[in-house]
Amino acid sequence: MNLVIVPGSFDPMTLGHLDLVRKAAKRYDKVVVAVMINPAKRYWFDIQTRLEIAKLTVAEIPNVTVVAERGLLIDLYDRLGAKAVCKGWRNEADYAYEIKMADWNRAHNPRFRTEMIHSRGEHATLSSTEVRACLAAGKVPEGLVHPNALPIILTKLKKENL
Repeated sequence: MNLVIVPGSFDPMTLGHLDLVRKAAKRYDKVVVAVMINPAKRYWFDIQTRLEIAKLTVAEIPNVTVVAERGLLIDLYDRLGAKAVCKGWRNEADYAYEIKMADWNRAHNPRFRTEMIHSRGEHATLSSTEVRACLAAGKVPEGLVHPNALPIILTKLKKENL
């Protein structure tokens, strides 16, 4: 089976992320969206909420599952028997960062393969940072996140009194 991992913090998952997952789902038999946990990073949404948002966002794609991962991506890659990791990039800065990460992963796991997918179209510039900025301004991020995930995100908005 051709399995690919689409990893990320997904804080929260956006329509741009969904576009990347859809592209991966057309190229591979199975897609695992890995909600990564980096202890050095501070998140707006806790892991359970990020998982739920991701699950609701990709629910309509039958060959996609969502998992949380506390460890290294290179270890998850081997554990799942992945053929590749799909990473999206929007601009030159994204591309440079993702190539650096791909090189590190490959240096630590010779089997590791990264497929870079260029974001284009209406969601090409969309980011989780943009969604969080919208929330911080007290605005509803309609058109930035999947409508099914919006109630969970708005609960966060209401709890934080933003």
